[in-house]
Amino acid sequence: MSSAESPQTEQKQTLVITKVVEADRKLKRELGFFDLLGLSMGGIIGSGWLFAVNAAAAVAGPSVILSWIIGGILILFVALVYAEVSGMLPRTGAIVRYPHLTHGSYTGYIMGWAYLLSAVTVPTIEAEAVVGYAASYIPSLTQTVKTVFGPVSVLTPPGIAFAFVLLVVFFFLNYAGIKILGKTNTYVTVWKIVIPVLTFILLFAAFNSSNITSLPGGFFPYGVSSMFLAIPTAGIVFAYLGFRQALEFGGEAKNPQKDVPRATVSSILIALVIYTLLQIAYIGALKWNVAGLSPGDWGDLTKSSVPYSSGPLYVALSKSGIAALAAFSYVLLFDAYVSPSGTGWIYTGTGTRTFYGLATDGYLPEAFIRVNKRGVPLISLIAAFIVGVFFLLPFPSWYLLVGFISSATVFTYMMGGAGISVFRKTASQLPRPYKLPAVSVLAPIAFIAASMIVYWSGFTVLFFVFTGILVGLPLYYIFYAPKGLGVSRALSVVLGVVFWAIIGYLSYYAYQNIVYYFASHVTSSGTITASQGSYILSHFLVYFPALSALTIVYTLIFQFLSKPEKRRQVVGGWWLIVYSLATMALSFFGAFGLLPVNGVTPIGFPFDTLIMVGLSLAFYFGAYYSGYFTEDLKQLLLVEGVQQQKP
Repeated sequence: MSSAESPQTEQKQTLVITKVVEADRKLKRELGFFDLLGLSMGGIIGSGWLFAVNAAAAVAGPSVILSWIIGGILILFVALVYAEVSGMLPRTGAIVRYPHLTHGSYTGYIMGWAYLLSAVTVPTIEAEAVVGYAASYIPSLTQTVKTVFGPVSVLTPPGIAFAFVLLVVFFFLNYAGIKILGKTNTYVTVWKIVIPVLTFILLFAAFNSSNITSLPGGFFPYGVSSMFLAIPTAGIVFAYLGFRQALEFGGEAKNPQKDVPRATVSSILIALVIYTLLQIAYIGALKWNVAGLSPGDWGDLTKSSVPYSSGPLYVALSKSGIAALAAFSYVLLFDAYVSPSGTGWIYTGTGTRTFYGLATDGYLPEAFIRVNKRGVPLISLIAAFIVGVFFLLPFPSWYLLVGFISSATVFTYMMGGAGISVFRKTASQLPRPYKLPAVSVLAPIAFIAASMIVYWSGFTVLFFVFTGILVGLPLYYIFYAPKGLGVSRALSVVLGVVFWAIIGYLSYYAYQNIVYYFASHVTSSGTITASQGSYILSHFLVYFPALSALTIVYTLIFQFLSKPEKRRQVVGGWWLIVYSLATMALSFFGAFGLLPVNGVTPIGFPFDTLIMVGLSLAFYFGAYYSGYFTEDLKQLLLVEGVQQQKP
C-alpha cells in the first residue's frame, strides 16, 4: 500500500470490510463435513458422467481411461492449494474473493467475471440435460438443428418451458435456506453416488476386454494428443468441476478450518475412482453391432444415428443381453433426472454466492451482500436465476454450453496456485489448519495443471471464453473504476462504451472470418487446404493485433488515470492480460488450433504442449511477483483481529 493513503480512506475501507465480515457472520453456520462433502459430490456428479463416457470415447478411444485419471490428478493439484487457502480464510463466494485479496481489483474482477459466466450457466445446462433425457419419452421436447458445428439436438419451446420450471424449482430450494439445502442435498448425494457405482459394477458383467486391447488403432486410435484433447472438450473436466462447492459454502460451515479442506480433497479422490471405473466398464460393454458401426470406429459414437449417442449408459445396460442389467437401466433413467437436478440446485446457490462475492469486493452494489432472515443473499439469488434463464434462450442445448463452462471455470483455477504462494508472503500470520507441504513445488504445478486444461480446450472454445471475459471489462471501467480507482465517472462511461463497440466489431469479424469459416470448411478428418489456411491466417493477423492493442491500451489508460495510490490494483493484473493473449496466440498455431493445413499444424504436438508448460511456469512467477499486500487484505486482517479479541 502506498503511504499516500489518507486516514479517511483507510477508515472508509475498514468500514466496508467490517460490513462484509458482519454479513459473513450473519450467514447461518449449519453445515458439517458430510454436508460439505455432499455439496461437492453433488456438484461433481451431475450430467457429466451420463454423457462424457461416450463423448470422451469418441475423441480418444480406449486411451480416454487415462484421460480421466490425468484430468482427476490435475484437478487434485488445484484442490490441494485451495484446501489450504479455504481453511485459512473460509468465506462464502471464496473463489471470486481470493484474487481480489492477492492481486487487487483488476485481476479480481476478471477472475470473478469469468467464474460468474460459468457458474450461472450450470443450472441451465443441467436443466437441459434433464429435458434431453425426458425427450426419450416425449420426442417433442427436442429437435435437431444444423449448426456450423454439425447437427445439434436443441430444446423446442415446450422443452424450454420444462427447463424453465426446473430453474424455478432450483430457485425455491435455495430460497428455503442453507440448512434445508445442505440436508436435502446430502440425502440426494447418497443416491447420486450409489447409482454410478452400481452402474459400473453391473456393466463389468458384460465386459469385453477386446474393446480395449484388440481393436484397429489400438489403445491410441487417434494419437496421444487426443487423450489430452478429451480432458477439456468431451466433458471430463466438466464432470470434476463441482469440487469447489465446499469452498463456496465455507462461510456457512460449522467447522470450516477443518471440514472445508477435507471435503474438497475427498470429493476429488472419490470422483476419480468412480469415473475411471465407469469409463472402463462402459468401453468394455460397448457392442459394435448395436451401435451399427465397425469395431474400432470410435469417432462415430456421437452421431445421432448411433443409439449410444442419446443415452450411452442406458443403452449399454439395456442392450447388454443380461436381464438384471436391462432392469437396472430404468433406474438409471430415473437417475438422469436426479443427478442433473441435484447439481442444478447446488449451482444456483453457487451463482448466488458468486454475485455475493463480487459485491463484497465492490464490483456490485451492497444490496447483493444483504441476507434475509433465512440467511440467504436474496438479491444475489434472484440475479443468478435471471441470468440462468437468459442463457437458456440463446443456448438451448447441453452440447452448446459444456465446452464454454469447462474452460471458463478452469481459467479461474489458475489463481489457486498463484494465490496460495502470495498469501504465504502477505498473510503468513494467519493460522492454517491445513498447510500444504512443498508449496514451492505444488503451487506452480497446480497453476500449470489449470493452464494446460485451458490450452487443451482449443482455439474455438478459447475464442468464446476470452470474448465473454472481455465483454465484461467495461463493467469494471464503468462501475468500479470511479470509486475504486478514482477515475472520472463520465470518462469511465465513455471509455467503457467505446470498448464495447470495438470489441463487438472485432468479435464479429473474427467469428465470421476465422471461427465460422474454419467450421464451414474443415473436413471430417480435421484438415483444411493451403488456400483455406491462408485465408484464416490473414484474418487472424488482422484480428489478433487489434485485439491485443485494444486490451493493452485500455489497461494502460486506466493505470494512468488511477490515483497514484490505486495504480497497483491495475498493475497487479498485467500478467493475466499478457497470459491470455499469449495463450490465445499459441492455441491458434498449435495442435489444437485452426491451421491443420493438410493435417499438419505450424506447431505440432507435443511441442506446443511443452511450450505451453514453459509459458505457464513463467506466468506463474509473473503472477507470484505481481501479488502484493492489498489494502483490502490489510483491512480484513485488521477487522478479523479486532473481532477475535472480543469475548
